[in-house]
Amino acid sequence: MPTESGAPQPRKPRTQTVMEVIGVEPLTAHMLRVVLGGAGFRQLDFKDGTDQYIKLLFADPALGLERPYDLESLREHLDITQMPVTRTYTIRHIDHQNEQIWVDFVIHGDRGVAGPWATSVQPGETISFFGPGAGYAPRPDADFHLLAGDEAALPAIAAALESMEADARGTAVIEVRDAQEELPLKAPEGVDVVWLHRGGDVSSQNGRLVPYLQDLQIPDGDVQVFIHGEREQMKAVRRVLVQDRGMERRGLSLSAYWALGRYEDQFQQEKRLPIGKIDPE
Repeated sequence: MPTESGAPQPRKPRTQTVMEVIGVEPLTAHMLRVVLGGAGFRQLDFKDGTDQYIKLLFADPALGLERPYDLESLREHLDITQMPVTRTYTIRHIDHQNEQIWVDFVIHGDRGVAGPWATSVQPGETISFFGPGAGYAPRPDADFHLLAGDEAALPAIAAALESMEADARGTAVIEVRDAQEELPLKAPEGVDVVWLHRGGDVSSQNGRLVPYLQDLQIPDGDVQVFIHGEREQMKAVRRVLVQDRGMERRGLSLSAYWALGRYEDQFQQEKRLPIGKIDPE
């Protein structure tokens, strides 16, 4: 927002929260939960949404940096390749009584930054992050809820299902590797939970979500949609729902959480390019 002189006001610095790892719980062979707690919980400004996300900060341990990171100072002293990087994760559950949050991680062996951290972190260690932010919550007045996604969207879908009214109606479609990757979910009686099995890691050939949505019966009326996952799948989902089935794009919570073959830094940079946009220009 400009000042009276016309010069833009400096951007308000983002608050970096530091929390302690309370415990780590394996959920499946490829997903685990990290429980965070400590005094940092009290400074969190939780949003009115079930897809509350935080941006975790990771730095090379060899640099010996202390949290919270002074990013402005580090930019003056470190090469850009040594700067801490962010990875975006949904808060699976907020435990107000114990002042803790749960963050679920999809594990891809030793690839990436966040997954290897989650598999090796010990109770007592700390993590820092920005957020949370949020953009979606199930509306009690919706006639029908359509939720869908892959493992990356599972925490947000699970949180949304738990928050719905008892008389809610809808369908939640979740694509995972196989039956061993399914998790118990609490959903209203009127919401069907459907698990789709790819049979392996995500590839450009084995996605099950788009074909399923092509044939899914979606009732008329006020349908609230939350679908998130791999970028190319989300582009295809948009074509199915908006172009083929005539749903109004406005109001659909439909976007990519990640992109096949991209680390988050590349993925975020490409959001400004045609390849990174879900909607055509």
